[in-house]
Amino acid sequence: MSSHQHASLQPQQSSLSFTEGFLLGQLSVVILIGAFIKFFIFGEPPSPETTASARALARRDRSSGHRCSISLTSSSSTPHKLNSKRSASHVLRPPPRLTTATILSKTYYNVNSHQPESLDWFNVLIAQTIAQFRDDAHDDDAILTSLTGLLNGPQKPDFISSIKVTEISLGEEFPILSNCKIHPVDDDSTNGPEGHRLQAHMDVDLSDFITLGIETKVILNYPKSLTAVLPVALSVSVVHFSGTLSISFLPSHPTPSSTPKSQQPPSVTPTTLAFSFLPDYRLDLSVRSLVGSRSRLQDIPKIAQLVESRLHAWIDERCVEPRVQQVVLPSLWPRKEEYERAWIR
Repeated sequence: MSSHQHASLQPQQSSLSFTEGFLLGQLSVVILIGAFIKFFIFGEPPSPETTASARALARRDRSSGHRCSISLTSSSSTPHKLNSKRSASHVLRPPPRLTTATILSKTYYNVNSHQPESLDWFNVLIAQTIAQFRDDAHDDDAILTSLTGLLNGPQKPDFISSIKVTEISLGEEFPILSNCKIHPVDDDSTNGPEGHRLQAHMDVDLSDFITLGIETKVILNYPKSLTAVLPVALSVSVVHFSGTLSISFLPSHPTPSSTPKSQQPPSVTPTTLAFSFLPDYRLDLSVRSLVGSRSRLQDIPKIAQLVESRLHAWIDERCVEPRVQQVVLPSLWPRKEEYERAWIR
């Protein structure tokens, strides 16, 4: 009798342990999914002040590290000459070599004691230019066509379907520039025999609502093509921007040829206007999202954080010191090669 009871209790215990394990596994999955939804999707993002200060600190570290590497490289190598050979003509009198100190003296500008300028007159000109740009953007839907082609270009991932622009707002306010001051640049890689390169620093402040709204679909192609399609609507608005703009001229200089015994004259790099922002800039965005078709999730915080981090990274990689954007300035006098090429034609 006892052996029969023992045999009947053993399957009950094994089935009970299987049921407990199954329930424990399901409970673990539910807890993991709940924690993922709570902390990843609906988690509270950090305050804008904390995020802005952390990003500014990271940018300063990158900028200081770049300056240290530039100074070590320039100290180990000989500096290049920025001035090309003077013309051999005796008709054109060669001008005296102008140094940075001479330019500052002739323009009555003292970098140590000169007060920052307000740039009110320049703000009016910039406002008129931006107002004309906004008017031109509405002609023939030019900006809509350009943005649609840009967003659906070859850089678009394969899991994203065609992107449709649903909203464009170019704002109504204008940037305010102030506190402009000239500073010498202590950078051996760009300074020449004339002395330190000069750089203008000015504060930029813009409070507006510049918006771009799009609609697209996220396509899941695993384990087979078109396994799932998730509609996504996104709207990104620039609410506030503030920072310090840096502008300077990079003069033309001859570049050495690749072959040491080349008979061709050295090419000359054009004069460019370089501009960038200091690492302590601040960009406040408003990101609104709508995910799903039937049961929709609205304004997911993690999507907003992902969009903000990608936009900040895009700006940092292009126009935040030590990186600069350069605009080539046209030359007033044609080069000898261009003059001869025109006569050959």
